[in-house]
Amino acid sequence: MSPSPSPAPAPSAAPPAYAERLGLPWWYWLAALGLAGLLATELWMGAAGLRAWLPFVLLLPATVAALWWLGRIRVAVGDGELRVDDARLPVRFVADAVPLDAAGRREVLGVGSDPLAFVVQRPWVGGAVQVVLDDPADPTPFWVVSSRHPVELAAAIMAARDAA
Repeated sequence: MSPSPSPAPAPSAAPPAYAERLGLPWWYWLAALGLAGLLATELWMGAAGLRAWLPFVLLLPATVAALWWLGRIRVAVGDGELRVDDARLPVRFVADAVPLDAAGRREVLGVGSDPLAFVVQRPWVGGAVQVVLDDPADPTPFWVVSSRHPVELAAAIMAARDAA
């Protein structure tokens, strides 16, 4: 028997240059679960039998699901694109990426903001990045994306653009 050639390894996707999940702070979880527990206790006190435990069975898992859903957004730069949740922006269309602190984000998203801007903003995340676009076919002038590390995200976007 002749040895058969081994199959070539599948090309692996390069790890993203930047990745972040915009999860909720731990104390949001604590406060929300505490409030759900208090509400369930209030409802428990007014019922008897099986109905007494129903608020706990419904409210606590519903609170966990809602908190998970609020913190599900992922931001990543890799493979020549900026990914925010399910939105994708090829970095070749990026003109500039500006890191913003809380005051800068408030100014960019304030009264004079462009209504055509793409915004993924989470109030529990202080910083953001404004990604200015250079695509004549797209009416969107810029993206504003929340980030806990706006300087690193802006640098990753610009590095990916320069590498492309």
